[in-house]
Amino acid sequence: MLIRAASAADLPLMRALEQQAVTAAHWGERDYAALFSPDAPQRLALLAESDSGQVFGFAIARCSPGEWEIENVVVAVEHRRRGIGRALVQELLQAARAGGAAVLLEVRESNSAARQLYEALGFAQVGRRVGYYRDPPEDALLLRFPAQIS
Repeated sequence: MLIRAASAADLPLMRALEQQAVTAAHWGERDYAALFSPDAPQRLALLAESDSGQVFGFAIARCSPGEWEIENVVVAVEHRRRGIGRALVQELLQAARAGGAAVLLEVRESNSAARQLYEALGFAQVGRRVGYYRDPPEDALLLRFPAQIS
């Protein structure tokens, strides 16, 4: 598996994966197109793909000085539980640490698989956003890495 920076040419694949993932953050076409706009906020978008070019998943983080926010992590349903999500998040964490940034994210309270992954990677819950998600309505747990800045 190869993890590489995504480009505008990858948008159709990213959108197709996201639309199949119930727990993903569902963005509009404009939001995806803005990822690579020169005047958009700085983001890092990564793809996980096979040697043959099959895309397994992607992750997107908004990058601000001192603090990054993971906005979306999606892994194709048929490729879950194989370490792809972990590899994508670890790559984002490595880039954030290189810049001295903490990393935040929201996760559905019911998304136990994602919560277990984030916990195993060293994220800690630092808050709750009541009614943050719709369809279905649900609270978001706010997680941070590292758990505390020393």
